Amino acid sequence: MTSSPCPLESACLALWAATLSLMTAYMQQRAPAHRLLLARRIAANFDTLSQQASFAPASRDAFARLHSRWHGIAEGLARPATLPGGPGLLERLLAGAQQRL
Repeated sequence: MTSSPCPLESACLALWAATLSLMTAYMQQRAPAHRLLLARRIAANFDTLSQQASFAPASRDAFARLHSRWHGIAEGLARPATLPGGPGLLERLLAGAQQRL
């Protein structure tokens, strides 16, 4: 009889699978604001996965590197894109949203 994984191990595997799904969604999404949110969530998930003892040390190290990479991607997306003649689209959208609050 095989033993079933502990609940924490199952949750970690589910988080890993969900992160892969988010990465797929990121690649299919073109809207900058959505990509920013997805990249932030992916980075946060990799940070969580890198701290879980249910994964081997090599996997945790890989998750930590992936966290750094996705954090950098999110930071790059958070910087306003500027076009000649004015602020970027994301910057204008965020400014408009703040004015409505």
